[in-house]
This record gives sequence, C-alpha cells and structure tokens, in this order.
Amino acid sequence: MPNMSLIYGHRGVPVKFPENSLAGFAYAINHHIDGLEFDVHLTKDMVPVIMHDERIDRTTDGEGAIADMTFKQLRYFKLANGEPVPSLQEFLSLVSGEPVHLNLEFKTDRHFYPGIERIVLRMIKQTDLVYPVVFSSFNLKSLKRAYAIDASQKYAFLTSAHLGNPDEFATHEHLEGVHLEHFQPVKEVAERVWTVDEPAVMQQLFAAAVNAVITNNFELAQQVRAAM
Repeated sequence: MPNMSLIYGHRGVPVKFPENSLAGFAYAINHHIDGLEFDVHLTKDMVPVIMHDERIDRTTDGEGAIADMTFKQLRYFKLANGEPVPSLQEFLSLVSGEPVHLNLEFKTDRHFYPGIERIVLRMIKQTDLVYPVVFSSFNLKSLKRAYAIDASQKYAFLTSAHLGNPDEFATHEHLEGVHLEHFQPVKEVAERVWTVDEPAVMQQLFAAAVNAVITNNFELAQQVRAAM
C-alpha cells in the first residue's frame, strides 16, 4: 500500500481492558499501536477527565453525571479493574514523548461544558507530544470554538451521516479531516473510520488507504494489515 492506514485504539483496548483506562492505554502503547482515540469531559470543578459517557453508571461502580461531581468525588468510584476514572493530565503524562498519534474527542454533543476547549488546548500545548493531536467532536460548534482559540491544531468532524461533499464541507469549516462511521470517498482531507472490528471491513479500508481505522481490537487490525 502506498499510504499505510494508521490503526487507532477506540477508547484504548476495550477487548482486553476497561475502556478509557490507563491500563488499556499503556498496553496499547507497549504493543506499538499507531494511535489512541479517547473522550474528554469536565468535572464540576473544571478538571478534564477521560470517559465516554456523560454519566459514570455504565463503566464504574458508581452512578451520576460527571458534570455534577468534583474531581475528588469522581475519583471515589472505580472502573472494572479497580482504577479510578483517569484525568486528562494522567493520560498526557503517560503518552508524553511516546510515538503515538492521539485523537481527543470533545464530548460536547450531549452536554455543554463551558470552557472545555480552552482548558484542554492549553494542557495539550504544555505536553511534549511527538505528533499533533487530532481534536474531534460530533458538535461542530465545539470545533469552531477550538479553532477560534487555536487555528494551528487539527480538527475533525465526527458523524454517522453520509456527507454530501466531505472535502468541500471540511474546507469550509476549517477541518483537517472527517471521522466517519462508514467509508465514503474523500480526496482532499483526512478520513478516519470508526468503529471497525470486522476483518473484512478492515481489509477494505486498508485497501482504500484511509488515513486511519479506529477499532476496539487493534491487535486484530495489526494482523490484518500485516497480512496485506
């Protein structure tokens, strides 16, 4: 393949570790993953933390909304492996200096976290990262706010819809890429496809040389890509 697609771990390695856990992220880095995809919310006292859902009910032994808890309150609850919910700062300390691409999703499509873009962008700038971060969101307004703060970063729109003209749309909205649930031809900007766990679909996407495949099982994706 002329352009080899990257493999991103969707919330780390959910097939082996609790999603969005430091243990999963560390395992992925130690096993030479290309990139990590993860989700960021803000606690009541404005601390960025990593979790997919707005509430902690599904992935911890507690319940409630992240926005209603202070960071200290949130840390009382544990993931399935006994870890607390990781802060973005802990994650950045883990990946600092590591040759791993990052896709940070602003989880702003269901809850409005005032200031999340500014807080997160500042933290990213203070971290020694090998590659530029790709910031994604289903909320285009969130990406626009981030772009207004720092136009030099990479921004990508997340959608499960079919985009009429993804290249034109991306150019108009100052986007580096589109993160799509289904493959469609994209010429001028980056295309990263989620969440791909079927080997046959992986093969098709690698053959199409999309920029990245986002998967729950990065080791399977590595095997599929190596076999091609």
